[in-house]
Amino acid sequence: MSSDGSASGEPFRARQILRPRAQVEHQIREAILRGDFRQGDKLPAETELAQQFGVSRPTVREALGALVAAGLIRKIPGVAGGSFVKSVTPDSLSLMLSESMDTIVRLGSLDIDELTSMRRVLEVPAASWAARNRQDHHVTTLQDIVERQRTTTIDDPDIVVYDRDFHMTIAQASGNRLLSAFISAIHETTLPARFLGVTPEVGRETVKQHLAITSAIRTGSADDAAEAMDEHLEYVLRYSTATPGEELA
Repeated sequence: MSSDGSASGEPFRARQILRPRAQVEHQIREAILRGDFRQGDKLPAETELAQQFGVSRPTVREALGALVAAGLIRKIPGVAGGSFVKSVTPDSLSLMLSESMDTIVRLGSLDIDELTSMRRVLEVPAASWAARNRQDHHVTTLQDIVERQRTTTIDDPDIVVYDRDFHMTIAQASGNRLLSAFISAIHETTLPARFLGVTPEVGRETVKQHLAITSAIRTGSADDAAEAMDEHLEYVLRYSTATPGEELA
């Protein structure tokens, strides 16, 4: 492979457009995303990369550290170690998104209407797709969760977990792994049910809404599932009482 990405020669070359560390990070990232290095491949040693880029080893080390943080590579210590291209799966993507989202939430304030608006963008179509693509085990899981919600009390500390699992199961049932990764990240990070002012009445109404969503998904009614989810998120916004960023700060 040549210095500009062709089939022969060295894979990297120095460019003056970016700062040295950013230059190294950018070119290695692009090489991985182009497929020049595939999952499990070992990158050249730091000394070799430093020579190719015309930078110091500490600069290369910083760039590789950024790629580790981004989830693109993993570093293995020892004689047989080095930097290896990491397998990026929907689960690992969800984890990376969760970590980034957690940072955003903790550094600033995230209004509940912003959170709910984003949930609508993602979860309304997810419910619709789940009605079309769900498998029997998804329906069974949803029914089990709703049954636990129906029989618990408002002081049950697992209420937020039930809600998280309910919405993440719908995301998984949608059949779209990228969509599922985004929804899972939102629920893992913010646990939206924490911000719901739960009274016995609100609890009963929420369970009824979850039942309606589950029923529409079970019967394969995409329009009804989307409508039920939209109504549920509107209700959640109406009875939410806190700002996620403030609670997590």
